[in-house]
Amino acid sequence: MDGTDGARGTGPTMAAVAREAGVSVPTVSKVVNGRLGVAPETRRRVALAARRLGYARPTAPDPVARRPLVELVTGGLDRPGTAAVLQAVERAASGRGFGLLVSVVPPPERWRDATPDWLPQPRRRPAGGLLFHVRGLPPRVYGRLLEHGTRFVMVDPETAPPDEVPWVATANRLAGAQAADHLLALGHRRIAVLTGPDGSPADRARVAGLRARLAGAGVAVPNALVRPGEPGRGSARRAVGELLARIDGRPTAVFVSSDTLAAAVLLEAAARGVRVPDELSVVAFGEPSPDWACAPALTTVCRPVAELAAEALALLLDGAVRAQQGPHWVELPPVLRLGSSTSPPAEAHLGEAARR
Repeated sequence: MDGTDGARGTGPTMAAVAREAGVSVPTVSKVVNGRLGVAPETRRRVALAARRLGYARPTAPDPVARRPLVELVTGGLDRPGTAAVLQAVERAASGRGFGLLVSVVPPPERWRDATPDWLPQPRRRPAGGLLFHVRGLPPRVYGRLLEHGTRFVMVDPETAPPDEVPWVATANRLAGAQAADHLLALGHRRIAVLTGPDGSPADRARVAGLRARLAGAGVAVPNALVRPGEPGRGSARRAVGELLARIDGRPTAVFVSSDTLAAAVLLEAAARGVRVPDELSVVAFGEPSPDWACAPALTTVCRPVAELAAEALALLLDGAVRAQQGPHWVELPPVLRLGSSTSPPAEAHLGEAARR
């Protein structure tokens, strides 16, 4: 993966330069390799740090360094699931004989007034193309990429791209249905939903899948039990608190549709003395993050990260052939990973005790 020196010696590494300049390793990689997408002041700081440390770009022959590259463009290395996607893409690219370059781009709200300067120029595109792991791109960015003939694939976007853009994604409606099946099998009938903070089409699809599967079993989810998880953990906790404070039928389970909100559910339940899973079962969508490294382990409907990476790379590298075989978008089924945050509702336990 790009971001480490091609030939290791006794001199300073890119990581040392990154620490000295107070930037990330991918940023140092961009500067020393003459790539765009770095602010002038940051570029100057990296250059000064490299000079102070005596860093020299490796020139020794290295078969790995000469491999063609695929570039993974992400909205931030601290985004939920990004580390898992990065590792999966790196493994898939290596299996196809490609190296990996990682770029971190600013949030979309900073692209409103101008075309982003980080977009690859025709002569600077990696040979393998680009994989975008971002929530989505503005229409003019899609237009710029298509206009220049850039080969790229969107990886699990929250919003479906234009028809001519290839993409792979989690089957979000199925994710909601899987959560519903699990809770129904445990005996839950009062099920609340905490939606994602941005109300994206992917988030709405997960909620729709849950409600449709529950409706098929004769279980309704009243609008009063569906709460948006606004940005920020405090807002999410308030939404959970409102659900747990209900006196007219408190939910026995909650489906958390966004992987950024599960920690808030557990924290608010603990603060109110509501035991998980004895008094509240929790099913989350996404990937476990450091925030979730607590008891109980969450039952999670997980993105099929390895499969997404492999399929995206196949679309990228075999696009011309794949386009003749059918649509250039693919939805892959999620995987239910059982934890200890779900169990039958409390009344089921009481009924069983009474029968004894």
